[in-house]
Amino acid sequence: MTDHKPRNHPLPERRILLAVASHSPQIITETIYALTQQTEPAFMPTEIHVITTLLGQSYIHQVFGEEGKQGWLHRLCDDYSLPCPAQSKLHIHVISDADGQPLDDVRTRADNTDAADFITQTVQQLTADLDSKMVVSLSGGRRTMTFYVGYALSLYGRPQDRLTHVLVEDEYFFNSDFFYPPPTETWVVREDNTGFDASKVEVTLADIPFVRLREGLPSRLLSGQTSFSDTVDAAQAELLPAKVVFNALTVQLFCGETQVSMNAVELSFYVMMLRRCALDLEPVRWTDTGLGDDFLDVYQSLNGLNGGYDRAKKTLINGMTKEYFEQRKSRVNRQLREALGKRLSTHYIIDSHGKRPNTRFGLTLSASVITLA
Repeated sequence: MTDHKPRNHPLPERRILLAVASHSPQIITETIYALTQQTEPAFMPTEIHVITTLLGQSYIHQVFGEEGKQGWLHRLCDDYSLPCPAQSKLHIHVISDADGQPLDDVRTRADNTDAADFITQTVQQLTADLDSKMVVSLSGGRRTMTFYVGYALSLYGRPQDRLTHVLVEDEYFFNSDFFYPPPTETWVVREDNTGFDASKVEVTLADIPFVRLREGLPSRLLSGQTSFSDTVDAAQAELLPAKVVFNALTVQLFCGETQVSMNAVELSFYVMMLRRCALDLEPVRWTDTGLGDDFLDVYQSLNGLNGGYDRAKKTLINGMTKEYFEQRKSRVNRQLREALGKRLSTHYIIDSHGKRPNTRFGLTLSASVITLA
């Protein structure tokens, strides 16, 4: 143990380091070294996740250690008096295919698709806890793996997350005995029998700016199983012009390229709003004469004279009420946000127009982008 003075660390919270690595596990300890010795405030991860292949798995054990043998991570923590994560917080994620079979390497087109989906799902899961902080390292693994993890962070990253790249001179980066600069003079011998003082090696951590697209993703992609292509398509949808297609025969609603499902009551309410917008009618207020009848007419045309119609007619026997109107509007907008994501849904939600106490409600879509078949 050295007398190196440790840096102060943040209060205990969930701090995640995610790296992709194969034959260069040194990037894990080098990144942690830079995060704790060059960053203010120091960022010591409480858990470490490494994405690799079957061929790369054995290299990661050099850092994490194996049963009865400490790895380079423990040496780093001892040297710099860092709180080493428990073994249960050290995770190796071996890329697997759609059938759950681990991949030896990432070489074929199918391998790349599997790697993209696996990495995307891992990043999605690690960012689900909104109170955590995550640093992603791009320095190890195949180039396609580093591309996918960087792109996945762009899709799912929160404001507090960082994308980094650790820089070390090649002659040290590929040396199997160099994992970080120790605090005291340590001589490392090269293959040609020359040596260098490892404590003098310069390690630089570069922050990589990235665009955060998380707020534009539908909730199903933030919480459920997803693929890389599905997530990219959802992000790409934000760039497409708004359009709505409703088919009364199939009772299907499409906002952009996404089918949006609603129950009979909310769908009827939204179609009523779409029809008004398509006719360039002004926004509405629950006090408008005949609004309840307009809603019932739409409900009947889509669903017939069923029990749902009878219940709605009984509720609206004296016309549209504020409570009924607000509930329908709120539920419609919630379902649009869940299906489309927060940013994309802003084109389609029922929005407020004007100021209180005379606020009215309607769509902001142009009539030309609405198709009612």
